[in-house]
Amino acid sequence: MTEFYSLTRGDAPLIVSIPHLGTQIPDELRYQYTDVALTVADTDWHLDRLYSFVKDLGATILGARVSRYVIDLNRPPTDESLYPGQTTTGLCPTETFRGESVYRAGGEPDMSEKQRRVETYWQPYHDALSAELKRLRGRHANVLLWEAHSIASLLPRLFDGKLPDLNLGTQDGRTAAPSVLEPVVAAADSSEFTWVANGRFKGGYITRNYGAPDQGIHGVQLEMCQSVYMDENPPFGYLDERAQEVTPVLKQMFDGAMQALSKLSADQTPPQ
Repeated sequence: MTEFYSLTRGDAPLIVSIPHLGTQIPDELRYQYTDVALTVADTDWHLDRLYSFVKDLGATILGARVSRYVIDLNRPPTDESLYPGQTTTGLCPTETFRGESVYRAGGEPDMSEKQRRVETYWQPYHDALSAELKRLRGRHANVLLWEAHSIASLLPRLFDGKLPDLNLGTQDGRTAAPSVLEPVVAAADSSEFTWVANGRFKGGYITRNYGAPDQGIHGVQLEMCQSVYMDENPPFGYLDERAQEVTPVLKQMFDGAMQALSKLSADQTPPQ
């Protein structure tokens, strides 16, 4: 654990990464931010609580502490768009999801400040993630990297209408074996929640950069509507009754994916 991220290690072939969990804006930067930005409304609220059950599965959990308004850990350090032609936010966002200014006049970071933030905040998270993937790949033939995200269900600036409740992404099948995604999709399809696979959200930088099924790392992103487990309005409270409805679906997703990983590993083991 550091001041920039939290890390809980497990020994199962499972890492849950929550790069937008952070709410901290360092004191030395706060004066540059608008009052709206200081509410950090675009945080992926409470996902550490919602996914707390994965500790019992032996998962490794990595969560950001610093807000995405400081730097987005799920964007390339070179800041190219992951969704060319679509409205999105960059490495150091200047607008909220609703199009409001993040910085006061003159407060936007220049190139040197962006690079400083990459080195100070972005790189440590990715170093930790890389180290944990290497550690677990040393013990398991296949590892599931689960990218946990959530977002307000209605954001006209980013997408039309209401987003499906559960948005799964594997970059159109590139970041995870089909057999790993299939039981995850089946769990969503058998639930009461709306869902889509590789729709508006196909997986961000982490899923795309680390998901490499031919190397034993299967990256799956779940972008979840916050309405399924929390109040989307300030103060963004956690809603236990709603969360209890989606938690069994998540558990079924993990159970199916982990069984698929186990079968993959068994099939890859040469006969004695």
